[in-house]
Amino acid sequence: MTETSAEPILEIRGLVAAYRTTRGDSRAVDGVDLTVRRGEILGIAGESGCGKSTLAISVLGLLRPPGRVLAGEAIFRPRHGDPVDLLNCDPRALRAIRWSRLAYLPQASMNSLNPVARVRDQFLDVMREHGYDRATKERVVELLGEVGLSASVADMYPHELSGGMRQRVLMAMAVALEPDLLVADEPTTALDVTIQRIIIQNLADLSATHGMTMLVITHDMGVHAQLDDRVAVMNAGDVVEVGDVHSVFKDPRHEYTRSLIASVPRLEVRQREPR
Repeated sequence: MTETSAEPILEIRGLVAAYRTTRGDSRAVDGVDLTVRRGEILGIAGESGCGKSTLAISVLGLLRPPGRVLAGEAIFRPRHGDPVDLLNCDPRALRAIRWSRLAYLPQASMNSLNPVARVRDQFLDVMREHGYDRATKERVVELLGEVGLSASVADMYPHELSGGMRQRVLMAMAVALEPDLLVADEPTTALDVTIQRIIIQNLADLSATHGMTMLVITHDMGVHAQLDDRVAVMNAGDVVEVGDVHSVFKDPRHEYTRSLIASVPRLEVRQREPR
């Protein structure tokens, strides 16, 4: 976990996002207010369907029809440059911000990598597209090393990698341009427990190494307990509780939060009377 400041890097106010249906708009995010502090790891928790991922892709400008943002603002304050409202800015300006200042780690690693391009070439394409002056093969190897992958991975194709390796490639690619904020959507989904621990440690290390703020979205309360500085709990499209991760787990205020924490599996030793 990182040392945080009170300065906000992202302020979400009154965000409403909905999906069009035959019966009208169905609100997935319903008036969310949330502040992300510079330098922290903020988790967004909640069961599947509560609006976590819709919140993330709305802020990133990646919500596609039938989804749409109906209201709100998301003021992003990069280290360099003026503040920008991500929900109401020019699409070209938003595209320039993504990857360079605001990075995204999606949950479908195989679908997010080009299956016919080597890992090295995909890194270089992203870096050169944004005018990054350190777009070299050596830099790619350096970035892969930060997430525990060997130099040989740079010359491999996505289908030659395991799910955990692909996820780490995406993590390295997400920080290649040294963004201010990384949004990670279900970064440990569909991975076994051992690989999950590696991914969690990689995220914590990347945050510390690059001084990067993170917004981590997952239904897995165990991930939040290990990784977050603060956690926000979502239920039915709204944030019902926000607080320091230790305080929320030790003394949850909302009934829904208590039910989420109670759902975390525990190892218990049962004492039985000898027969």
